[in-house]
Amino acid sequence: MTDFTSRARAATDALRDLFPETPLQRNEHLSQRYDADIWLKREDLTPVRSYKLRGAFTAMRHVLDLTPDRRHFVCASAGNHAQGLAFACRHFGVEGTIFMPVTTPQQKIDKTRAFGGDNVRIVLTGDYFDQTLAAAQAFCAERQAHFLSPFDDPDVILGQSSVGVEILDQLGKSPDLVILPVGGGGLSSGVTAYLRAASPGTEFRFVEPLGGASLMAALRAGEPAKLPRVNSFVDGAAVARLGDITYRHLDWIDVSDVYLAPEDRICVTMLEMLNVEGIVLEPAGALSVDVLPELAEEIRGKTVVCVTSGGNFDFERLPEVKERAQRYSGVKKYFILRMPQRPGALREFLGMLGPDDDIARFEYLKKSARNFGSVLIGIETRRPENFRDLFRKLDDAAFAYRDITNDEVLSEFLI
Repeated sequence: MTDFTSRARAATDALRDLFPETPLQRNEHLSQRYDADIWLKREDLTPVRSYKLRGAFTAMRHVLDLTPDRRHFVCASAGNHAQGLAFACRHFGVEGTIFMPVTTPQQKIDKTRAFGGDNVRIVLTGDYFDQTLAAAQAFCAERQAHFLSPFDDPDVILGQSSVGVEILDQLGKSPDLVILPVGGGGLSSGVTAYLRAASPGTEFRFVEPLGGASLMAALRAGEPAKLPRVNSFVDGAAVARLGDITYRHLDWIDVSDVYLAPEDRICVTMLEMLNVEGIVLEPAGALSVDVLPELAEEIRGKTVVCVTSGGNFDFERLPEVKERAQRYSGVKKYFILRMPQRPGALREFLGMLGPDDDIARFEYLKKSARNFGSVLIGIETRRPENFRDLFRKLDDAAFAYRDITNDEVLSEFLI
């Protein structure tokens, strides 16, 4: 047993003071669909509904063992890491200061405060995370507190490796494949470091959000590279730059084993897991399941573990998730129709709709000419092919229209 695997086991044992191992559940629905033996490692069922508690607890425990007088911990986070640190501060009875962007949803602020109780103080500062991070680090330097990174810390990585320890123990054999979501790289660093030593026959695939592919960028550049833009929808994995330490753990990965998940497709997966399985996943928590269709051929007949990394989903976002899922699936479209300004024109258009078509949005934008007016129309239907029939009828009737469903600029302003 290597030094890392023995330390990973010790870290896993220590976590039992905090919470029992999370379930490893065989998923019949996915197993039948892909003709494989598919298991979900339910990190969405920790006390803070994400794996982040593992790393925060392990790192804090190590700091307190080395320097018992260091009783103040600081982080910058708007999500799962903040909640993990708050929970660990309360457990150890130490002080925590958590910096969050001003734009952080109140639900996340309230949950962090509930986990930390009187042991934590929340500071809202900065419109963007970089500003929040700078404020947290300046505060640390001033107060001589310990800054706890969400991923780029050896002890955080060690804590996340406990996910791999539990997978192997619970499954009772080596899985053929483990699918890991990637943000800053802490989870994937820890799990692969343990399993590559303890289960050398296991292969890995990695999934990043399309709008936050920091691992792929680092592997292509040969070093961590900062993305010029990040889509924040998958907030639990939308990281602009992989960590320096995590990159050293992951630089062996072949870039062909890294998959990118479109944000709208993730919404389809989230809704399916909620409606079919009753499992609430946040966008980052759905990444490992979302990539299964792309891996369908190679996983047939194999034992596959998907790490569902978190379930901190604010149901106020559900309408947005449904909207994005419908648009990705092709059952909802928006278009601008140039409506003739004559009696009967609207009735003529309505007559073109099929029995499964439903108007979700109808809004006159402006009168673009004396005889025409522009109308923003949203249509929901049951099957994507229904739009072929509608657009054919519009063409036959010489109604001018423009599909703006995937036009990011117009959608942002009009939808």
